[in-house]
Amino acid sequence: MRCATFGVAAVMQPNWGQPRQTGNNSALLSNIRARQGALLLNIAAAADILCHMKHILLSLLCAGALALAAPVHAADCFADYKAKQDNPLRLHYGVAQINGACQAGPARAELKSRLASQGWTLLSIVSTFDASGLAERKNSAGPYYLRF
Repeated sequence: MRCATFGVAAVMQPNWGQPRQTGNNSALLSNIRARQGALLLNIAAAADILCHMKHILLSLLCAGALALAAPVHAADCFADYKAKQDNPLRLHYGVAQINGACQAGPARAELKSRLASQGWTLLSIVSTFDASGLAERKNSAGPYYLRF
């Protein structure tokens, strides 16, 4: 087919609507035609795999949560602390068993209310420890050993 509109004879090839092929039998790199049905992120296959593995994943999540929660709520948790009482000023060092998490923050909250009920003000939590540290602190705590 010849086109003589602009005074130049141009030959139209029958495969202009299809991508050209290069010498190594692949499409051109500059193919700008829109792909039909293409997704920006093709995650359908990953979602299908995840759907089939949901029971395994849930079991692993539950086991992991239980493993992480076990050390936080130890059965034998103790804290040594310093407290004061005003008018007259009295100070004491003591050891107390902690029912909640074996960390300084939760121990502070628990001991503050216990000591306040007897007129004492909590100054600081020295440390938190398990039952293996009780014997070495018994003499230092004196009458305040496991009193509060």
